[in-house]
Parts: sequence; C-alpha cells; structure tokens
Amino acid sequence: MKEPEDAYIIKSNPIKLLCRAVPALQIFFKCNGEWVHQNEHVSREYMDQNTGLKVREVLINVSRQQVEDFHGPEDYWCLCVAWSHLGTSKSRKATVHIAYLRKNFEQDPQGKEVPIKGMIVLHCRPPEGVPAAEVEWLKNEELVSSLTDDNIDTRADHNLIINEARLSDSGNYTCLASNIVAKRRSSTATVVVFVNGGWSLWTEWSLCNVPCGRGVQKRSRTCTNPAPLNGGAFCEGMSVQKITCNALCPIDGGWEEWSAWTLCSVQCERQRRRECNDPPPRHRGKMCDGPSDTTENCTGGMCTQNGKLLHDVKPQSMDGSNDVALYSGLGAGIIAVTVLVVAVMLYRKNQSDYGVDVIDSSALTGGFQSFNFKTTRQGNPLLLNSSLQPDLTVGGTYTSPICFQDSIDNKELFDPLPDIKVKVQSSFMVSLGVADRAEYHAAKGHPPETFPRGLNRDYSNSTVERRSTKKGLLTPNGPHLNPTKDQLGTTGVFGHLGGRLVVPNTGVSLLVPHGAIAEDPSSEMFMVINQGESSVQTEEGFEILLGPEVTYGPPSIDLSKPVAMTIAHCAEVDADNWNVQLKRKTQDNKWEEVMSVEDESTSCYCLMDSSSCHLLLDQPGSYALVGEPLTQAAVKRLKLAVFGSMGSTPMDYSLRVYCVDDTPHAFQGVVATETCRGGQLLEEPKILPFRGNTFSLQVSIQDVPQFLWNIKPFTTCQEFSFSQVWCSNQQPLHCAFSLERYSPTTTQFSCKISVKQVKGHEQILQVYTSVAESKKESVLFFMQTDCTVTSQTGPKAFKIPLSIHQRICATFDTANTKGKDWQLLAQKLHLDRNLLYFAKQQSPSAVILSLWEARHQDTGDLDSLASALEEIGKIQSKSTVAKSHEEPESDSVHHFGTRSPDNPVCGMGELTNHETANSVPEYTS
Repeated sequence: MKEPEDAYIIKSNPIKLLCRAVPALQIFFKCNGEWVHQNEHVSREYMDQNTGLKVREVLINVSRQQVEDFHGPEDYWCLCVAWSHLGTSKSRKATVHIAYLRKNFEQDPQGKEVPIKGMIVLHCRPPEGVPAAEVEWLKNEELVSSLTDDNIDTRADHNLIINEARLSDSGNYTCLASNIVAKRRSSTATVVVFVNGGWSLWTEWSLCNVPCGRGVQKRSRTCTNPAPLNGGAFCEGMSVQKITCNALCPIDGGWEEWSAWTLCSVQCERQRRRECNDPPPRHRGKMCDGPSDTTENCTGGMCTQNGKLLHDVKPQSMDGSNDVALYSGLGAGIIAVTVLVVAVMLYRKNQSDYGVDVIDSSALTGGFQSFNFKTTRQGNPLLLNSSLQPDLTVGGTYTSPICFQDSIDNKELFDPLPDIKVKVQSSFMVSLGVADRAEYHAAKGHPPETFPRGLNRDYSNSTVERRSTKKGLLTPNGPHLNPTKDQLGTTGVFGHLGGRLVVPNTGVSLLVPHGAIAEDPSSEMFMVINQGESSVQTEEGFEILLGPEVTYGPPSIDLSKPVAMTIAHCAEVDADNWNVQLKRKTQDNKWEEVMSVEDESTSCYCLMDSSSCHLLLDQPGSYALVGEPLTQAAVKRLKLAVFGSMGSTPMDYSLRVYCVDDTPHAFQGVVATETCRGGQLLEEPKILPFRGNTFSLQVSIQDVPQFLWNIKPFTTCQEFSFSQVWCSNQQPLHCAFSLERYSPTTTQFSCKISVKQVKGHEQILQVYTSVAESKKESVLFFMQTDCTVTSQTGPKAFKIPLSIHQRICATFDTANTKGKDWQLLAQKLHLDRNLLYFAKQQSPSAVILSLWEARHQDTGDLDSLASALEEIGKIQSKSTVAKSHEEPESDSVHHFGTRSPDNPVCGMGELTNHETANSVPEYTS
C-alpha cells in the first residue's frame, strides 16, 4: 500500500494526495475526521504485470482555501482507507501545510573587526517559514562551504564560525535563507581581519653624538614585525631609546723646555731636544707642532773642515757653470708653472660652459620606490589640481563648457597655470610641483588657451557687464520667490513676447513661447527644483526618480500656449526595458500619473532624448519623471567622481568617491558639498552604466604606494547594496578612504579607484595628485556656457527670429489639398509622434517650433531647421510641377517651389546659424 505523503501548498497552487492499494475494492480519503465526497476522488485501476493483481489508485486535490478554512486542534490532515476481501486498511496521516517565508530576518549578521588568528562568529537567524528555511553563507557573493575549507564551520544553528582568522577571510558576508517558496538575503556584514603591529629588534647603540663632554647615544626599532595592516594597532612604546654618554675631551700635546746643548762635535755642530709631554696628547688630542730637535754651528767660524779654516770657506761663491745651471733650472720651473696655470684655467672655463648639476648617485639608491606619476591634462578647468606637468600623450578633454560666478574674478580664474619644474628631492620621493617660473613654457606662437572652447575674453567680460547692469533680470531671491534651503530656483518677468528661465548647471529650463502670456500686464513666473529628499511616492523596488522634481508657476497664471520644460534624466532610454511616466503633484500633495512617455495624449506632450526630457505643459505645478524597469536589462547612468582634501592632521589625506545619478543637478549637489569642504576634483568624472539586475556596487582602492602611504580604513573595498544605488533618487552616494603618509616629505600620491557593479560594468578612476598642507582655493564647476544668466525675455531668448517664426506658422498652419502642412513640418523635424496633441492646438506649428527651441537650446543648430524647410520646399515643388500639367497656374496660389517674394517659405534654405535674435534674416531668390 502506498500511503499519502506530507505536502506544502505554495502560493495558490493546490496539492495532490495519492493513495495506492493492492488488492483493493474501494479506496476513500478521510480528511480531518470527515469522509471526502466520492465526486472529489479520481480513481484509476490497472493490472500489475509482475503479480497479476489489480492495483487501485485514488487521487484528491487539497486547495489553499480548504486549509485556511480549517480551524482544528491539529494541522490539516488526510488519510486513506482501503477495502478488500481481506478486510479494511488505513494509511498514516498526511499533513498539509501552507508554505511561506517571512521577509525579515530574526537576526542579521553584524560586521566584525578581529585580529589575525582570532575566532570569527557571525550569527544568523533566518526568517520564520514553513518549511523551515535552510541557510547558506556568501562571501563577496561567492558560496562559502565548510566542505572545502576545514577552517570554516557552519553549524545547525545557522552561525558561521571561522576558527582562525586569516587575511583572506576579510570580506562582505551575507546570510542566504531559502525554502520551497522563496529566498531571502540578510544585510551584508563586513568582516575585517587586522594585524597589530610588532616591534623589530633593537639596532646597535650609535656613537656619542658629541666629540667632547656630555652627549646622547641612540638605538631604534621599527614597527615592522609585523607591520600594522587593515587598521591594526600601531606598536605601543618608543621606537627610539636614548642614553647619556660622556665623551672624553681631547687634550692636545705641549712642548717641554729645550734640553741643554750638546758638546760641539767634530762636524762643528751641536744639538738640543725637547719632548711633547707638557702635557702629552690624550683622547685623540693633537700632537705638538714644530720640530722636536734642532742643530746649529758651534765654533763661530773657527772650526776647520777638510783641512781648511771655516772662515776661509766661501759658501756663496760658485763656479760659472754652477751659476748657469742654477738660473736654467729656475727658468724652466717658472715656465712649467705658467703652462700649468694656463691649462687649469682653460679646463675650468670649459667645464663651466656645460652648467651641469652633478647629483650624488647614492641619493637614487637604497630603497627607491619606483613608480610614475601621470600628470593631469593641460588646460582642464574641471581639475582643481592643475599644478602637475601636463600629460601630452593623453587626448581626452572635458566636453562640458564652463563658466564662473560674478563674484569670482574672471582674470584670476583664467590666468595660465604656473610653470612646472621637475626636481629630485630625496631617495624616496620624486617631487613634481609648482616651482619658480622656469623650464616649462608654451611654444612661441601658441599661447596657452585660457578660456573654455567657444568663449573668448570679450564675450566673457560683456556677459558679466550685461548681467550687472541689466535691471530686467531677476535672481532666485526675487520678491515673490523665497526658496528654502531644500530648493533651488529662479524668477523672471514675462510679457507677450515670452522668454526663458534657466536654473544654472541643473539641465532644467522653461521656455515661455511668444503669445503664451497676455499683452498686458506682464506676469512674474518662477521655477524651483526640490533639493531635499524626493516626495514622489514610488512603488518599492520598482519605480525610481529619473530626474529632479521641478515646479513652475505661479498657479494662477493664465497661459494661452503650452510652455516647454526641459528636465535632464539619467536613464538609458529603451522602450523595451523602461516604462517612463510623467507625474504631477495634486493639491492634496499626492502624485498622480499624467501620461506614459510612449502613450498618445492630448493633455501634454513628452519627448525623450538621450539625456533630457522635453515637456509641453498647459498647467503650472510640480512635475517629475519616474521610471519603472520592465526587465533586468534596464540601465541608468551613474556619474563617478573622486575628490581629495587634507585630513585633520597634516599627515592625513582623504579621498571621497561619489556615485550619483547622471544629471547636472545631482552632480552640482556633489560640487556644492565639496566646495564647502575644500575638496579638489582629482580625475575627470566618468559614466558607469548600472543595470537593474539586483547586483551591488563595489568601490575599491588599488595600487597605493605601500612604502609611502598607509590606508587607515579597515578595508580597501567598500560596497553599496543594489537598492541603495538603484533607489538613490538623485541623492549622491559616497564612500571615503582615509590615508596617512609616513613622512611629511611625501608630497605625491597616486592610486586607482575601481567602481564596479558585480557581474556588470567597471570604471577606473586614475588619481595622480600633489598633496599640499595649505588648502587651495575652491573653484566651482558649471556645465553651461552662460550659467550666470537665469532669465531672458523677448527675442533674445529664442534661436528663431520672431519674423521667421511668424512666417513659418502662417504657412504651415494653413490647410492645403495634401492635409495639414504642420504634419510635414513635424515629420522633417523628427517630432512626428503624438500628433493628436499638436492637432488640438490653435497653432500647431508654433508649438512644434517651441519644442524644437527647447530641444536645441544648447546647440542653437539652425542648420537643421533650414535643412528641414529646404526639403519641404523641394517636396512641394515636385507636387506643383505635377499639378501644373493638369490645370492652369493660378496667381492666387503660392507653392513652395516658386520664387515669388510673397511666398514666406521661399529662401528658407538660406537660414543659418549666423543669424542672431536681433537680426532680420535675408532671403535670396
């Protein structure tokens, strides 16, 4: 007999209980003491080929509703009863449970810092579940198994025990609980295995430091046995010991009195002596100066030598030959000395012409740490640390234009960088720094570029002058707009001619088209960006904020035409992977969906570009772009930047790595924070595609010069969970690395910062910087060319001159035999989706041109508009030629291909970027 087995109901799927008996005439199930109705049994009979007996099987279904409705003292149970000619037989009770697994762990593992060879115990209590969850451990997303490592023990109480900690055991540990229903991950616990420093042996005592008297002797030891690692404690005690010493002072020798003269010898001489014993030289003292004996003639000229009286001998007289030999020798000596002096002077003159500094080669030996400092790019105003010599082999540049606030002197900001000098200072450090003006200059005829591309000195000065004198421009601190600390905004007064509002360096702008506001009176409008935490309600784990929340108003303003709002976003737009929605805040501070970007709507229009979204809006209010990932291939862009600054002490240096949504507004929040902290941008920001595949983001520091710098934090790798990065909602994430230099003479620092999504993309930020104790002036970063101008009114705010704008609208808003001409305009300008929105407008062409203006506000590319109009003219010209063969030409109809001066489209192909907002375009026939 096959008895029914215990079963679990997963979600709403019913389970099947099977009972088999041999031989059996009937089989019935009884559940919770009551017989199951015969109609609910599914029976099957077949013959056993081996025994020849008839086998009967009965199957019943048990649903989730049946189990939930049962309220008995026991669990829901069923058994089967079989009847045969032999009697009655009962099976065992099979229990039926509803399977589940709670979301929250009863106890998450906690991070630990343990010394090497210490014991690591990580506790984990999985969520409550039926059946009970099984626990596995992950280290850096890799499975940990006690089968492959005897040092690791995973016990039945779900704890992870590492008996003797090793350096390789440092990492991020996660407890993974799972049963037949689901899997749950605990919070990540960071384990750091550190090494406390140990002293080496003492060196020998040094010599006394003074040659005479009381001095000091030293001996030293280093904290390298072992060296502290991963934040381990430095050695306790003194690294240098000193003792006093008494060095005996040297005593120079002194002469005694001369002795008495000796008797006169047969050579007519006498002698006397003296000794260097008054006092004798001691303790490295000097010997006496001068001869120790002397000799003199002792006869007064009366002594004879060789049979002659001494006074008869004429020592001064010489033979003529002796005189010649004497004078010849003197002359030869003088000539030789003269030649030697001339030769030495010539040699010294030749050597001085070379001007070579000789450096002792021993300074470059003995433990020199060999590594290269790659310098920053020349002329890059985004990099604050511009004191290093440019790397002429790197061709990358910053593509974003820059400008500066009025409070900053433009001349000082655009001055060329100081000249660069390379100098060897010691055997352990190569110093590349700002030196005296020497050894690096721009080539003649090619002065260094001191202005951003496209901005000359005259234009920069005139912009600042116009802004300081123009009274019509209103700042964000205007009379009717008082942004809080969590808001950033701007205001402007607009009339019938319209204008533009721009919040600098945020990618947010508002275009008020001509005719949107009544002619009289003018209205003050504002636009504000929410700087604080997002108030948009998003479904947890699904929807995220793709750009800043933007509010424009006032709410009471009456607009006769839609305004064009531009908001930067951080999504890699793909209709297969994203569902992007536009949401608006209601009067009760709730957010409602206005439209989906891919849907057709007549209430508003949404155009998604690669990095910006352009909206046509009729109603003032607060708007936000929200994205819902449809697949794990959905990507949002992260901007990565690394900043550095001096620490709390002159020996400390701090690196901060930011991961922020790739929108100008989000990055400017990072810039504002670092400006307050005195941080320096150390590398050009880079973009990292971050996929919605639930994998975390890891930030690690690599290639730090080990003999020059010590990493203070407990680990060189830090991690952000997927939810932190994915749901950051325009708020920056950052991690910090604290470093300490061993010597104050170390002024250079280099490393690599790796930012990588697990099983995804990776970016490397290469850091080369000069560390200085004095804080450098902070420089603000801007992304727009004219970032100080926040409001423009009238024709200057538009790329298309008003006269051309009106002629285009008059032409394309008029219906002809081929339908609405504005549809052809929208097609050629690549705005031919959601045409129902344009159709309901009083002037579809004007709205299309407003959208084109918003889309090309940064480039001002009038060539694309001129090309589109030229193509339309050619198409209409062909249709005119075809029609002329069928009917006579009428003077009352003006076609696109004619050259009549009354045709407003004739000559549109001549529209170029050279036309300004104040000029009247010329038309050539």
